[in-house]
Amino acid sequence: MEADVVVVGLGVGGEEVANRLASAGRDVIGIEAELTGGECPYWGCIPSKMMVRAAELLAEGRRIPGMAGTSVVTPDWAPVARRIRDEATDSWNDTVAVQRFVGNGGRFVRGWARVTGPGTVEVNGERCTARRALVLSTGQRAFVPPAFEAVAHWTNREAVEAETLPESLLIIGGGAIGLEIGQAMSRFGTHVTVVELGERLLAPEEPEASELITEVLRREGMEIHTGARIERVEPYGATGATVHLDGGPDLSADRMLVATGRRSDLATLGVGALGLDEAARGIPVDGNMRVMPGVWAVGDVTGHGGFTHLSMYQARICTADILGLPHFEADYRALPHVTFTDPEIGSVGLTEAAARQDGGGVTVYHASVAASARGFIHRAEGFVKLVARDGVLVGATSMCPYGGEVLGLLTLAVHARVAVDTLRSMIFAYPTFHRAVDAALWPPSNAANMAGA
Repeated sequence: MEADVVVVGLGVGGEEVANRLASAGRDVIGIEAELTGGECPYWGCIPSKMMVRAAELLAEGRRIPGMAGTSVVTPDWAPVARRIRDEATDSWNDTVAVQRFVGNGGRFVRGWARVTGPGTVEVNGERCTARRALVLSTGQRAFVPPAFEAVAHWTNREAVEAETLPESLLIIGGGAIGLEIGQAMSRFGTHVTVVELGERLLAPEEPEASELITEVLRREGMEIHTGARIERVEPYGATGATVHLDGGPDLSADRMLVATGRRSDLATLGVGALGLDEAARGIPVDGNMRVMPGVWAVGDVTGHGGFTHLSMYQARICTADILGLPHFEADYRALPHVTFTDPEIGSVGLTEAAARQDGGGVTVYHASVAASARGFIHRAEGFVKLVARDGVLVGATSMCPYGGEVLGLLTLAVHARVAVDTLRSMIFAYPTFHRAVDAALWPPSNAANMAGA
């Protein structure tokens, strides 16, 4: 087989590249072993947020007493599982996505591809050659440490596919995936225990975010163990597991979810044929997504972050570069991400610790969402934290209801290198959650001085 462009991996990024190039009239072969569209539409962003949304409705119903009357909330997982199966994933069938690509003029191949040279791969025992561009977009998979492989366990995929919920769930890993799934299932009645090796949940976030989400989850009935050392793991019942902690309790549950991160398998992809390190965290790319002449890479496999929005961003740069169109180069300074717990945690740019490590005059601004008018109305918890260096915003966290939406303003500010004084001069709509940004910049104790300045 031969084509102008060969795209290996039709996840979010690869599918975007393949469809755009095919629509532009290029002869494109797209190769995918699993489901076209990748993790996001079938197991990640879309179905997991359906779980989160359903659990959020239960939580809102339980908040009615004292604010709007009385309520009796009866959880039922069946409509959630049905919606994920019928509306989001077509029962984990990618026919529609494949037909869209073929309808755009692409040629689809189902199979595992292995790179054999700068412009060639082997798939299903057949050689496939790219005349113009080879694009690698094979994403990442859930990483299961060897100690857990021999014991029955879920990854995020099995958790999302669950048609019924277990009575108890043991989550290994206190990152975004584990906490989103854990809080959702807890609100549906599952007893959830989280075991985190590190000293706090959501280690990449600001310490204040870790502290508050830990408090919230414990208040909702989840059991949280941080700084945990696991001695061994054993089967428990037909489907569960028991984890023995060093110096701590033995923890058993009907199901165990291993959420210990994700990794790219560069060895199976065969990037050694390109002279690349197959043990590396990702495939190195320049600002145009080029790996080397004739080879590009996009998405999680580049090691810049496992986010759908990042894959789409890189895909558009890659497409323009292959087509020879004017385009910007990749800039990751303002890469946003959101953890869809309740409250949501939106973050962009540098944390306070990272900013201080990089040097320069660092100033931190902080405001409680609970003290804001909208926070008071909602009885909401959270905060806004702004990190500035030499008077320019370089990082921010918005932890509150709809924290990911508040993040949009802050992402723009970090991306555009907006000065703190410019943000101070803005008018923020009242009463909104993003008024907490204004409150952080105008603390009452310094308001007179700042107004005079």
